[in-house]
Amino acid sequence: MESKRYCALALDMQRNVVDGSPETLRDAIRRAADLRIYTEFRHNEHIDGASDNNEMIREVSDFPATYLIEDRWAAGIMTLRQPVTLPDRFGSRSSMSFFMYNEDGHQAFARPYLDSHGYDEPKNPDPHYGAIGTSKYHTLSEDACAEAPSQNFIYDFYSFKFFVQDVWEEIYAHDADGNTIRGSAAALDEASNAGQNLKVAITGICEGLWDETNLPRHELFIECGPHYYYSETGYMVAETRPFVRVRPSVPMVYEHQNWDFGWAIVRSDGHVAGRYYDPYTMRIKHTFSRHAMRWFTRK
Repeated sequence: MESKRYCALALDMQRNVVDGSPETLRDAIRRAADLRIYTEFRHNEHIDGASDNNEMIREVSDFPATYLIEDRWAAGIMTLRQPVTLPDRFGSRSSMSFFMYNEDGHQAFARPYLDSHGYDEPKNPDPHYGAIGTSKYHTLSEDACAEAPSQNFIYDFYSFKFFVQDVWEEIYAHDADGNTIRGSAAALDEASNAGQNLKVAITGICEGLWDETNLPRHELFIECGPHYYYSETGYMVAETRPFVRVRPSVPMVYEHQNWDFGWAIVRSDGHVAGRYYDPYTMRIKHTFSRHAMRWFTRK
């Protein structure tokens, strides 16, 4: 298996497959591969419609949180980005910019503002939160909520390339009750002792999101930060990097009250403790649930 970064899927402006395949992308995501997506656009078609700058821009962005829906659909989410106004400044309001790309080129963003919350009456969002002003931008649906607007759209990029870095190896898998399916928890200790990073695939993490139940089967793949192995009890505890929970669907979309964001404490006996932020109020919700998980370390 190649461990270098490679293009698993490429789409043209009409989102036709021109290289690789969706199956190749899904297989890589299933193996916890890291995802970066390359796109091409012109400055005055995407950044500033009034500009005479026709320069082609080549963007490469990381998507640290990836989803596999019903084992047949892949999507990725940017989790650490703030809006930028290229080429020299941040956007006009401070917010997170949770862009989400589907394997077929359907795109979306959700934008919880960080500068104000808790208004009793709706407040107008940033007037530029979704305005591109070009025929290449096609709005599909939107939620213009004052505190956390979101939008689903298609932008006709000149090229999409889904790059994956297939550098993770599954070393332990267990069910929601902590029963071993493959590997051993001791392998997590060995990897941790060797200074290796850990990544986890959590099954059903969106169950309970806005009281949702009986959702389609889904796995979230997210890298861990600090982790702690209990040498006598024999389980690993890890804190994930931040991620966005979105009601799973094909394609993945943002809608009002179908998403939130936060962190989780995951444990190799199936226990998951979530700390999630309501994007509309920034109130914190704590959850305790059990999930099947697969654990990975770098090869």
